[in-house]
Amino acid sequence: MDAERISIAQSCLDAAHDGSLGFPAIVGKLMAAGFEGYTVDYRRNTQTCYLPDGNSVALDMPLSNGTTAATFDAAAIEELVRWAQRAGSDYSYRGFCEKAKEAGCAGYLVSFLGRRVVYVGRTAETHVEHFPK
Repeated sequence: MDAERISIAQSCLDAAHDGSLGFPAIVGKLMAAGFEGYTVDYRRNTQTCYLPDGNSVALDMPLSNGTTAATFDAAAIEELVRWAQRAGSDYSYRGFCEKAKEAGCAGYLVSFLGRRVVYVGRTAETHVEHFPK
């Protein structure tokens, strides 16, 4: 993976955590750089961005409090997504991550091609959110 793409992926991860860019803008930047999606793994505390040719870059995420609960609560995940979409002054990605782990989310897969996010629990239970039209 070339240094420019790694830099773009890192800047998008940083922007999510510092609140300078929202999800739609991050998706746009990553797509423009040629990425087809990414995964967030709360148990390893990493985000991995993928190119169509199989190349990827794994980035360390800033630490967030808590551990992933054993029980997956899809309704709580759905509400967290709505909270993020509202982008109110009380929203932060760090808070989202902490609350997602409390709701049993071990991580999620963002597919630009499929225009969806798949949230996964420790028992492989899932909740799917499609990108807004």
